[in-house]
Amino acid sequence: MGCFECCIKCLGGVPYASLVATILCFSGVALFCGCGHVALAGTVAILEQHFSTNTSDHALLSEVIQLMQYVIYGIASFFFLYGIILLAEGFYTTSAVKELHGEFKTTACGRCISGMFVFLTYVLGVAWLGVFGFSAVPVFMFYNIWSTCEVIKAPQGNGTAGVEQICVDIRQYGIVPWNAFPGKICGSALENICNTNEFYMSYHLFIVACAGAGATVIALLIYMMATTYNYAVLKFKSREDCCTKF
Repeated sequence: MGCFECCIKCLGGVPYASLVATILCFSGVALFCGCGHVALAGTVAILEQHFSTNTSDHALLSEVIQLMQYVIYGIASFFFLYGIILLAEGFYTTSAVKELHGEFKTTACGRCISGMFVFLTYVLGVAWLGVFGFSAVPVFMFYNIWSTCEVIKAPQGNGTAGVEQICVDIRQYGIVPWNAFPGKICGSALENICNTNEFYMSYHLFIVACAGAGATVIALLIYMMATTYNYAVLKFKSREDCCTKF
């Protein structure tokens, strides 16, 4: 066997679907965790400076956000390891399916491990659908505030008095209690909030984090298809009476 044939054989054992999914998964998780962490810190700063000046009013929210930041660290570490494991499992099953290393051999333990990865990937896929939906909530909130600011900036026929009646009440979203002070910001004060760097960065970082969660969902869908196909072929070819072509 020449060098060219050897290279073609090695390339035939590369699990391209798992490789693409791994790159997409790493990118999506990195965007979600990195941007989400910074955006949460910016959100706390906006609340403390403008919507809830009393620390006790948003103490619970601050603790929840801090806990979510720690969870983000765990998610990043877990998916870094899980992506590498799935990629290695993809190399193993692809080589076994294509019989690149001589006679095809598989064990019940190997099939059990492949089946476990299929099940775990399905569970993570469903979980990340929830994460993707949850990450869209702050985007919706910031979009409402931004769109209200755009209304204030637009020419108004009723003058300054009408502009000062346009408000955003952050308490209606349930993230701070109804007794939080001031809770509601109106007119030019609201426009000044939208012009701050904290608001601009947090809004766009939440959008990127939501996109990263969506990319992770797509990566897990690719993982599902790849692991399910490989497991099905391994299960089929492990039968003694299977045909030579699948």
